[in-house]
Amino acid sequence: MAGKRHFILERALKEIKDGMNVNLGIGMPTLIADRIPEDVHVMLQSENGLLGIGAYPKEGEADPDLINAGKETVTVVPGASYFDSAESFAMIRGGHIDLAILGGMEVSEEGDLANWMIPGKMIKGMGGAMDLVQGAGRTIVIMDHVNKHGESKVKKRCSLPLTGQGVVDCLITDLAVFQFKDDEMRLVEIQPGATLHEVQNKTEADFLIDDGLTSYQ
Repeated sequence: MAGKRHFILERALKEIKDGMNVNLGIGMPTLIADRIPEDVHVMLQSENGLLGIGAYPKEGEADPDLINAGKETVTVVPGASYFDSAESFAMIRGGHIDLAILGGMEVSEEGDLANWMIPGKMIKGMGGAMDLVQGAGRTIVIMDHVNKHGESKVKKRCSLPLTGQGVVDCLITDLAVFQFKDDEMRLVEIQPGATLHEVQNKTEADFLIDDGLTSYQ
């Protein structure tokens, strides 16, 4: 899993451009903070009221007052600012977040996202994902291609409650990269170690194959 996660994170990192304001969702997306190159200047935003998140703190340097939306201790970069959650969501809803990178439970061929709850399981709340998928300039979803039972998480229709309809711009899994545009789901890249045959077999959704498909076979 560690190797597969590496490919997901490294590919997601390519979506982050210098000068962006970026929100990293809870879970795997937060690991991207440690991978951003020093010459790429971005401001990472967290719904709980922080703009300018840095890397995870080294041992013994954690400040319990500095946390991200997942309640993990973080550091801040020069120029960081703190504010209440109302101000934070005003940034998101006002269109001031260029890119949101979120985890996913299911993504449909129409770009629908389900990532906030599984019926019957206890949840703390819906978090900020519903606002982010509507307010951010682009939404990137990163997740495993199949669940622990080997079932595809890339669906014709999501079976779980939706976070948003038609909100996904790019899906990055351990097997492939898909782009969503003009009501089409298009396979644009195959991850290292995967094959087109494997992607087709493990994807429930119908998708087109891009003419410029990049494959590492």
